[in-house]
Amino acid sequence: MKIGLIGLNQTGKTTLFNLLTGRDETDLAASGKGSANIGTGSEPDGRVDFLSALYKPKKTTYAKIEFIDIAGFSASDDGRNSGAVKFLNDVRYCDALIHVLRAFDSEAVLHDMGSIDPARDFEAVETEMVFADMDMIEKRISRIKEGKKITKENEAEMALLERCNEKLEKGGSLLDMQLTEQERISIRSFAFLTEKPCLAVVNLDETQWKTKSWHNRDDLQKLCSGLSIPLLELCVDMELEISRLPDEDKQLFMADMGIEQPGVDVLAKAVYDLLGLISFLTIGDDEVRAWTIENGTAARSAAGKIHTDIERGFIRAEVVKYDSLHECGTMAKVKEKGLFRLEGKEYIVVDGDIINFRFNI
Repeated sequence: MKIGLIGLNQTGKTTLFNLLTGRDETDLAASGKGSANIGTGSEPDGRVDFLSALYKPKKTTYAKIEFIDIAGFSASDDGRNSGAVKFLNDVRYCDALIHVLRAFDSEAVLHDMGSIDPARDFEAVETEMVFADMDMIEKRISRIKEGKKITKENEAEMALLERCNEKLEKGGSLLDMQLTEQERISIRSFAFLTEKPCLAVVNLDETQWKTKSWHNRDDLQKLCSGLSIPLLELCVDMELEISRLPDEDKQLFMADMGIEQPGVDVLAKAVYDLLGLISFLTIGDDEVRAWTIENGTAARSAAGKIHTDIERGFIRAEVVKYDSLHECGTMAKVKEKGLFRLEGKEYIVVDGDIINFRFNI
């Protein structure tokens, strides 16, 4: 899954990218202005930490998320110049979006539009994506009408696209349209920008983060709610500072600030929820690892995430709930209490399942 970070210039988007991927400015120097930076971040997971401490494996691997820091959309872009076209094309190839919005003020970093208004900025970028989708719909309908023969399939496609266009004209997004599964599959090939799952992150300064008060907060909450877009509040600079502290100092700092969970953990969880993803776990002396799958995946398909041979030769899955092992402390006690189960290929994997796959090829 490719998660694109989007927004206007000077929102702190690249700082958030650095936080999520563990990179710094020197890593990005070679990319050049206007280029999209790509990096992989590990999803923080206390379950993996516990299992690694319990089994002391040679290797510990967290679930991975690929992030793309897309060059900022400029307030002067109008959807037709090269900067806007590059921005929209980069967004099109993402699976989901994190829209970074600026609420902090800084004399050293001027806002691209001259003043601070995250609700206005949100609408500016969203409007460009709506126009881009409407333009694509218009061009596709024109091509169908100009064809030598309009088939029943073409007529059905035009009717669907006209419904999509009507939705966009009324200020909605394609993501919250009521579509059948087949209709959703039909429009997927267009890679519509407003059909991509999205969450908004408001970048606050430390005072705003403490008070949860910033300009036009209610307006942005209303906009996001109307489009079913989750909204998170982060002080990205503070989160980056926390991430670079030694573990002992990190805990002291968080306690002093009243932070129960680092914002990057909250954001990673929100991304998983947004995409309908979960993790199952594998354990052993060689490696403790989290594997990412879609919610609702059957055991045999989950086995294929590890290796196609395991999926092909699947026999059964040995399943233990993470909470059971955490409570019991050892796998032997889990088995003593009868909390160890054997499941078949149709078993639907649940988030946090610890699984050992039996297979034969």
